[in-house]
Amino acid sequence: MKPDNTYIMLGFVPQPNLQNNLIGSLNMAEYTIREKFLAVMRDGDVSKGFPIIEWAGWWNLTYDNWIRQGAPQNTDLRKWYELEEHHQIWFGPNRQSGLPVKDQSDYDRIRTALYPEPKFDPAGMENRRKRQESGDAFLWLTLEGPFWYPRTLMGIQNHLYAFYDQPDLMKQINEDLAEFNIKVIEEVNKYYIPDFMTFAEDMSYNHGPMISYGMMDEFMEPFYNRVVPELTKRGTIPMIDSDGDIEPLISWFEKVGLQGILPLERMAGVDVSRIRKNHPKWRMIGGFDKTVMHLGEKALRQELERIKPAVLGGYYIPSCDHQTPPAVSIDDYKLYVRLLKEFSDEVSKLVKG
Repeated sequence: MKPDNTYIMLGFVPQPNLQNNLIGSLNMAEYTIREKFLAVMRDGDVSKGFPIIEWAGWWNLTYDNWIRQGAPQNTDLRKWYELEEHHQIWFGPNRQSGLPVKDQSDYDRIRTALYPEPKFDPAGMENRRKRQESGDAFLWLTLEGPFWYPRTLMGIQNHLYAFYDQPDLMKQINEDLAEFNIKVIEEVNKYYIPDFMTFAEDMSYNHGPMISYGMMDEFMEPFYNRVVPELTKRGTIPMIDSDGDIEPLISWFEKVGLQGILPLERMAGVDVSRIRKNHPKWRMIGGFDKTVMHLGEKALRQELERIKPAVLGGYYIPSCDHQTPPAVSIDDYKLYVRLLKEFSDEVSKLVKG
């Protein structure tokens, strides 16, 4: 049984009577899924095409609608939709009691319980390693970052006040988190090296970042300076997961060693082609406007044309820019997948000349 603070994310709503780590490989092309992923994300090479993925778990409302429309229950819908395989492990601190943290005494009281020794199910980890080794899947890890994690302890309002009112507590929390995350990395690496990883942050909204660059330097940079080298020295691509308008933050992220981001929300004004022009090797996953997914073939093709310059520039896997909305029907999604596959082939041919 996995510990309570481990989340195995497979890109679909958890369902009963399913093994949670072995999913059939599709191998629809001459290259394996992992070969395509590494070519795009490590080398910026789209000549093999790109993996066709849904990086996030299904929205419950979307999943329920699809079941009502006739999708099979107790089935991996990624495989049913002929998407390609990836596995995410999210491992975070244990915070089941004693919240919210209001001050130093609150944190001291629960501190020991927050940071258990990281442990994983050996059989599940071995299964994932084999899928990675065969090329049938790429693997990723998610850890909690120095903006996200204190907020989960304190609540949104108290967290933002704490940058001013309790700076020492904020710094201690993030020092403890860095030490914990390094232990998680070391434990995961006993089984396999994730191909990439994300730090959960969600530190922007649709008008930009929630804190200043000065605060980022003071409260977040020491964390990243400690943790990122533990990833890059092993070959894992370090990325960040943040909603909202993240474009103003990319130069700062690069400064602390991060190499990419997801989900690149179009509704927040994010433009993947502009990012590619300004940051040629910045890795990206997502960026396809989810609000057009139910509007028919013409709208989908227009969206693919919009993001084409970024895809041709490499280091970018186009995918839904967050969870697929409930308005998207089964037929809508099947059309989206078909056009995305055609687009991958088109991009490959264009690059090969």
